[in-house]
Amino acid sequence: MTFDVHAGEIFGFVGSNGAGKTTTMRIMLGVLAADSGQVRWNGAELDLQARRRVGYMPEERGLYPKMKVGDQLVYLAKLHGMSPADAASATEYWTDRLGVGARRGDNVEKLSLGNQQRVQLAAALVHSPNVLVLDEPFSGLDPVAVDVMSAVLRERAAAGVPVIFSSHQLDLVERLCDRVGIVRAGQMEALGTIDELRTTDRPRWLVDVDAEPATVLAWAAGLPGATAQPAPDRPQAVLVELDGATPGAEQRLLTGALALGAVREFAPVRPRLTDLFRHVVTAGDAEPTPPEGSGSRSRRARSEVAA
Repeated sequence: MTFDVHAGEIFGFVGSNGAGKTTTMRIMLGVLAADSGQVRWNGAELDLQARRRVGYMPEERGLYPKMKVGDQLVYLAKLHGMSPADAASATEYWTDRLGVGARRGDNVEKLSLGNQQRVQLAAALVHSPNVLVLDEPFSGLDPVAVDVMSAVLRERAAAGVPVIFSSHQLDLVERLCDRVGIVRAGQMEALGTIDELRTTDRPRWLVDVDAEPATVLAWAAGLPGATAQPAPDRPQAVLVELDGATPGAEQRLLTGALALGAVREFAPVRPRLTDLFRHVVTAGDAEPTPPEGSGSRSRRARSEVAA
């Protein structure tokens, strides 16, 4: 499990249930010990002192249910080394910023799950961390809360903080993240920007020409190295897949389409992150699944956080 996260970057850490995301995050924070490898920060192994500067939001929420929100956040901030005055000031700021300022005097157990989630994020932010590691931070949030949390993560990244978060909401990951890592069976299977991950050796183009669809389909299917099929939900359009290694193939495609008639639409069709995710996590599913403890949830991790 090798990857790095840069200063000011939002990194999406995605994979199916049991892929190893939470295990990797726990190793980063020292909750679990790795069998081998290192977690590094600015070139040095991440030690206890450096971990005090990490903001961590666990998947299993770590709030004390019978403790008041404000008292709890002040307590947690002081554990990170803040003075009582600074802890109180930071608690007030983050609870207001995340929309739970009016609930500082309430016990956590009296809050809705969404508001508990906001308080949990405040707990990760209250000590102004140098790194944010968030495990499923958007789980159970309504759209307004998702917008608030997304804005906060962008702000922290803009301030130079590396942000790592896991999520099954792939549309949100695609919209929010600078880079994405897709994990399967404890290993990093795909890593890059959204554009890099969506780039394929066989680019596809949607071609909508003012001509008989059968004529357009027959013409496209006859192009060298191309395959063609009717476009889903677009009976007048054709989906053409080209050989990306052939220089100028898309220009010849457009020129040929114009010769058939007026081109109403000519656009690249690239896979969404959901499609990439489905392809990566189902690859090799015909093979037997390793039993628990044999590597499918290996605690081995070798990760680097670089800023």
